[in-house]
Amino acid sequence: MTRLDPITRALAGALLAAALAGCARSGGNGPSTGVVTTSVTRGTIAQHVTAVGTLGAVVSVEVGSQVSGKIAALHADFNSAVTRGQLIAEIDPTVYEATLRQAQGELASAEATAVLKRQNLERKKVLAPQRAASQLDLDTATSEVAQAEANVTVRRAAVQSAMANLNYCKITSPVDGTVISRKVDVGQTVAAAMTTPILFTIAQDITEMHISAAVSEADIGQVRVGQKVEFTVDAFPDEVFTGTVSQVRRSPTTTSNVVTYETIIDVANPERKLFPGMTASVSVLVAERTDALKVPNAALRVAPPAGAAFEVAPPSRLARGERLIYSVGKTPGSLKPIVCRAGITDGVETEMLDCAVEGISVVTSITSAPQGGGVFRPPGGGPPPQL
Repeated sequence: MTRLDPITRALAGALLAAALAGCARSGGNGPSTGVVTTSVTRGTIAQHVTAVGTLGAVVSVEVGSQVSGKIAALHADFNSAVTRGQLIAEIDPTVYEATLRQAQGELASAEATAVLKRQNLERKKVLAPQRAASQLDLDTATSEVAQAEANVTVRRAAVQSAMANLNYCKITSPVDGTVISRKVDVGQTVAAAMTTPILFTIAQDITEMHISAAVSEADIGQVRVGQKVEFTVDAFPDEVFTGTVSQVRRSPTTTSNVVTYETIIDVANPERKLFPGMTASVSVLVAERTDALKVPNAALRVAPPAGAAFEVAPPSRLARGERLIYSVGKTPGSLKPIVCRAGITDGVETEMLDCAVEGISVVTSITSAPQGGGVFRPPGGGPPPQL
């Protein structure tokens, strides 16, 4: 093996360093003028709208009490499966049973009085033609019968009211579902004075749920009924669930000067893994292209340095929706501006429309001045575009 002398080793090291420096300036795939480029390709690109929402049952019923009293018994608890009409709670009926008996007694008395008044009227009708009773007596008897019959009607209504209140002591489920909330215990007194006290919340069917998501006003114009949705929850961070937009509500909500619109997303939950109240991070697929020309978003942010040389002078102003990208010009050290119309974006890449860029390399960053320490000098003094 031949041993190199110190001078030869020094020259070899200098050549290696120069080669590495040249590679670093070129960005690995760009020219020696210090630009990094990438090829424009075709492929699938999808645009999403993100939001945060809350999972809930499609139908949740709050079961309350229409009467006041002490809770005598509970026949359902958290997570209990209940059917429509099933007894789930009882209120102590003692007071309402007594009220019903009192109303029934008052009705019986009113009915007896009405019978007596009718008999009295019949006698007056017989005596009046014989002048044994005056017309005034006949009219008075007729009026007393009408009053007695009206009193019977009132007492019957009181009995019906007392019976209904007694029936309200037995609280039944209005729907088939699952109890997701119980807010009372046995022995607790509920007062149905101004508002109805809530005893249970029943989710009708948690195998079918929905997400109520708050979508910002900047994105709501892209959201449509029927669009596909993917979402995650903190309980299952590695699992992606799916749903469908079912409703976009036009009523705005303003929080800290941020306007959002409620969007309802239908979700299937056959395994009952998702619980009401979970926070969902939602991603709505609003647009998708399967054969799109796309460039990295970094190419849209390239800003040539002052005095950059352009193969063709770039436009001084762009129309709405137009974007400017650059390729490397044929003249060494120059850039070629290309005007395209931007399509959809996934946040990493953007679709390019109305420009012939397929297969070319576009600049994604400018890392240094041209080789030799010079600067880009525009032919004819063409200015950079005003965006």
